[in-house]
Amino acid sequence: MELTGAQSLIKSLEQQGVEVMFGLPGGATLPVYDPIIDSSIRHVLVRHEQGAGHAAEGYAQVTGRPGVALVTSGPGATNVVTPLANAYMDSTPLVVVTGQVSRAAIGTDAFQEVDITGITAGVTKHNWLVTDASDIPRVVAEAFHIATTGRPGPVLVDFPKDVANQRTTWSDPGPVDLPGYSPPVDPDPQAIAAAADLLVRAERPVLYVGGGVVKASASAALAALVEVTGAPVVTTLMARGAFPDSHPLCLGMPGMHGNYTAVTAMQRADVLVALGSRFDDRVTGKVDAFAPGAKVVHVDVDRAEIGKVRRPDVAVVADCRAAIEALVAAIASRSGDDAADPSRLAPWVAQLDEWRARFPLVYDADAPSGASGAGRSAVKPQFVIEQLRAATPADTILVSGVGQHQMWASQHWTFDQPRTWVNSGGLGTMGFAVPAAIGAKVGRPDRTVWAVDGDGCFQMTAQELVTASAEQIPVKIAILNNAYLGMVRQWQHMFYEERYSEVYLSPDLPDYVLWAESMGCVGLRVHSPEEVLPAIEKANEIDDRPVVVDFRTDSMEQVYPMVPSGASNDDIVVHPSQQGELR
Repeated sequence: MELTGAQSLIKSLEQQGVEVMFGLPGGATLPVYDPIIDSSIRHVLVRHEQGAGHAAEGYAQVTGRPGVALVTSGPGATNVVTPLANAYMDSTPLVVVTGQVSRAAIGTDAFQEVDITGITAGVTKHNWLVTDASDIPRVVAEAFHIATTGRPGPVLVDFPKDVANQRTTWSDPGPVDLPGYSPPVDPDPQAIAAAADLLVRAERPVLYVGGGVVKASASAALAALVEVTGAPVVTTLMARGAFPDSHPLCLGMPGMHGNYTAVTAMQRADVLVALGSRFDDRVTGKVDAFAPGAKVVHVDVDRAEIGKVRRPDVAVVADCRAAIEALVAAIASRSGDDAADPSRLAPWVAQLDEWRARFPLVYDADAPSGASGAGRSAVKPQFVIEQLRAATPADTILVSGVGQHQMWASQHWTFDQPRTWVNSGGLGTMGFAVPAAIGAKVGRPDRTVWAVDGDGCFQMTAQELVTASAEQIPVKIAILNNAYLGMVRQWQHMFYEERYSEVYLSPDLPDYVLWAESMGCVGLRVHSPEEVLPAIEKANEIDDRPVVVDFRTDSMEQVYPMVPSGASNDDIVVHPSQQGELR
């Protein structure tokens, strides 16, 4: 069957099961946009290419399927670099197609030409420059295979305009054959046996669960491992929901803004089993002082992560679910003195329970420490999160931007299901929430999707609410409006002698309600604690358009606990009301 390169691209995407793509057309992609009219693929027209990339990430994070974005050459391509880098850091499967100038013009500094394959070499698993239309089915098949296998991640296909217009004969690409690319799947039985030995003999074990458990759909396997061992679990920022917060052995989030028990449990562990986690600096604090007495088992599908930060005593290079299932089987098959005995960990669990009782997540609910505007009563941001969680369905998907509101959302929301938490972890991309929420809602239209955003983050990508309105994607946005770049202000407060440099934003400029209404959304504003729940309930009742709620929050509220940058996790700073407990 003869067709154009552009038609071959769209047909290839359809063959890969693509149902939706996010994009913005331009000169170099005009040939590609024509066959979209006749395609089964839904195209969501964004207002900025960065929005296309982040929306594709949100879609991928909630569905587990690769997100797809289509942008034009030059600035269109460079605008999607941040989402690519974000997806690379967070192991999110993404396929981005960029338009490119015609082959003869490449290298001549032609209009809207950039070397996007060169630019993105460090933030993609692989990228391709298509030079022959006959290669399109194969390249697309390879792109999806690489994006979704092994450690998931983003890929990029650069597509010259003349290749899009070239006549070709489409043929089925057949099985993908990539010599040299063979991600590990099955774990080494000897490594599993060694890991099982450490775990069943541990007196103070901790399962250090990272985003790889979510990516591998390994939550059920993890639950079985906890059942057979009785080991407590910490879930990193990228793993929230991988293990239910409501489970008595879930200690919550570790790290710079993790809770005291999760952080301290890792520090006092004698065996630390890292499952799909990469010993990120925000988790470890000062590496030399991290979990100093622990034997380490590191399970990861990416061999490059093994020993990168902490040298493990046992390394298991495999798919996370396959490794956990093998570990469960190995432990369950033991008998006699080699059998796991969860009751043996009673003293350890009792110690954890004592820490939890002494150092719960707290805030001064009745003592506003700052103003949200002249003559206004400040609302505590943690209270907003708690009320939002209580008033929404159990399977609500929560999306966040980056900063204080992200930490409060992770701390004060209860996550009991995987793929219900969407955020930017490794790169920490402000402006992520609004477009990612749109992608999440497109991916799971049956779910309620709330985004918790800061006023600084919201201003970066709020234009995508026009996309949500035009495409009838009814997301809900809660702006925790403290009139500051809050996390930067917190650091200036704690480490720069309260010298607040360039962090004040103003609570009233812009007017978020009018801005929301101008974009086709319902805009609401909350000034006092009494107004919080009614506003949330009203927003939940609206399902035919996006809703934006401007919560005027306490401008001086701090995120606690906190491990100062570069410090040991033993130097954790708890809420002022708890500091006497540390002495």
